[in-house]
Amino acid sequence: MNRSMLDLWVGFFVAIAIGAMLFLALKVSSFSGIEMQDAYTVQARFDNIGGLKIKAPVRSAGVLVGRVTDIHFDNDTYEALVEIRIDGRYTFPKDTSAAINTAGLLGDQYIGLQYGVDERALSAGDTIKKTQSAVVLEQLISQFLFNKAAEGQDKE
Repeated sequence: MNRSMLDLWVGFFVAIAIGAMLFLALKVSSFSGIEMQDAYTVQARFDNIGGLKIKAPVRSAGVLVGRVTDIHFDNDTYEALVEIRIDGRYTFPKDTSAAINTAGLLGDQYIGLQYGVDERALSAGDTIKKTQSAVVLEQLISQFLFNKAAEGQDKE
């Protein structure tokens, strides 16, 4: 095999490797979106959103049903106000609950929607009333350590 043919094969494999890395980067960053049809936007208030980011997935029963479109702080209630864009193909009852979950042990955070039983459906501009904030690992550890220290002082 001559030198130019070897260079061609090396270039070919380098191009494939770059393409594979780009594909993985887009997959990990949740850039691959869904084609939303007649999407509608609802809001949810959380005490703590942890590491939730704009464009984070919104899932129900493990299925991608929407994305987080905006996050901001409400100065009146001191809560995080999260805007969620839901694909119009999916309808949820008005008493649907939203929780901030983590994908895996150290994965990205996403919003999980749990169906309610109300006959009326969520519509554009509605607010999800039942929410569960993110579990922050640092807070759990510090609370555990504080409780253990308090137990030690009680024994003295």
